[in-house]
Amino acid sequence: MSPSYVAVLSHPGAARAFGFALLGRLSYGTVFLSLTLALTATAGSYALAGGVLALFGLAVSVLSPVRAWLVDRYGPRRALPPMAGLYAALLGCLAVLTWQPGAPWWLLAVLAAAAGGCSPPLGPVMRTLWSDLLGDQRLLQRAYSLDTVAEELLYIAGPLLAGLVAVVVDPAAGVAMSACLVATGTFALVTSPAMRPGAAPAAARRRERGPGVRALFTPVVVAAALGLCLGALTLLVVVFAQRQQQPAAVAWVEAALSAGSAAGGLAYGAIAWRASGAVRLRLLAAALGLAVAAAGAVPNLAGLAGAAAVAGLFVAPALTTAYLLADELAGPRNRTQAGAWVNTAFNAGNSLGTAGAGLVVERLPLEWCFALAGAPLLLVAIITSPRPRRDVTACCRPSPLPAPSSCPPRCPARARRARRPARPPRSRWPGPARSPGRRSAGSP
Repeated sequence: MSPSYVAVLSHPGAARAFGFALLGRLSYGTVFLSLTLALTATAGSYALAGGVLALFGLAVSVLSPVRAWLVDRYGPRRALPPMAGLYAALLGCLAVLTWQPGAPWWLLAVLAAAAGGCSPPLGPVMRTLWSDLLGDQRLLQRAYSLDTVAEELLYIAGPLLAGLVAVVVDPAAGVAMSACLVATGTFALVTSPAMRPGAAPAAARRRERGPGVRALFTPVVVAAALGLCLGALTLLVVVFAQRQQQPAAVAWVEAALSAGSAAGGLAYGAIAWRASGAVRLRLLAAALGLAVAAAGAVPNLAGLAGAAAVAGLFVAPALTTAYLLADELAGPRNRTQAGAWVNTAFNAGNSLGTAGAGLVVERLPLEWCFALAGAPLLLVAIITSPRPRRDVTACCRPSPLPAPSSCPPRCPARARRARRPARPPRSRWPGPARSPGRRSAGSP
């Protein structure tokens, strides 16, 4: 019988640590919209606000593996508090400067870039903590599915909360709220009982040898292609709705995508899969690519919402499998870095996908743009497939029979045996050979 999600949260300390991690990660759902509104209000220019926000997002994504390496090197209880403290302080400075118009744009850019570089990697840390807490692979699959779905829901609830605070109080208050959320959640997480058992193994893991992040080709490449696909899909949905003269319907399509992703993620975690993680990841990537490519053929927004819901069924499962495979391949020494690399690849792909869709949407029919959006996932499903190799060990194995004709002509083992001189036959007796009629001395 497959373990339930209740069994995951019933593990000692798991529910408390998960709740604190979600509280801190809610900051990442509120901070982007809050910064956008606050910077626009104080700078009076969308171009300046967009540039400062781009610096913030670039620092968050590019430096994520470095911050994850610090967590793996020193442990979360030593590495996370300084990051969270600096991040919250810098966001607080941005909130103060943007409360009134007229702040120097260069100072805002410096503070935003510094804040992005200090953001604590709470998502990768929580996934590493799941691996430390849960020894059962089936429980770990459920935990990762629950984590992925919850994180996606945070990115839906976060902008809603930020918009409410901006309307009721001020956009800068949303930036200050983001600072309070990340500080409270991070400090509560590192002091939770679930972190204490992982302190000793963390020191031991630093002395172990693991394959490192070089082995993460498949999950990182698939995560990047997934980001490309979803980033392009976001813009294509907006263009589709505008051409249908219903721009407000974009929210319904996005909601359908998120609902499908949540349903797919929860269902995926509940199934005991027999196929390996690499095989599942390739199949999920191909299915999502086909679903997005087919979405361009729908005639109206209702059909697009339905297609988005179908495509969403594969989003959370694909991300969950990428995180699971990265955790498996990275080894115990750098699992936080593995999750950070998957995050970075997804975020970078998302940005590139949106930019690429903007370049082609005015030059190609919209149906072709949807097909191009799904193409990266189909391509990586082919690239990451294992290649068949000829087994040369069977023909190179010593055998009294002659080597088969299928053996490679330059087989090293066969060539060595051909050059080896023939040995004289060895006698069955340990001493010198005797003639058949001779007896040894002392015999009767």
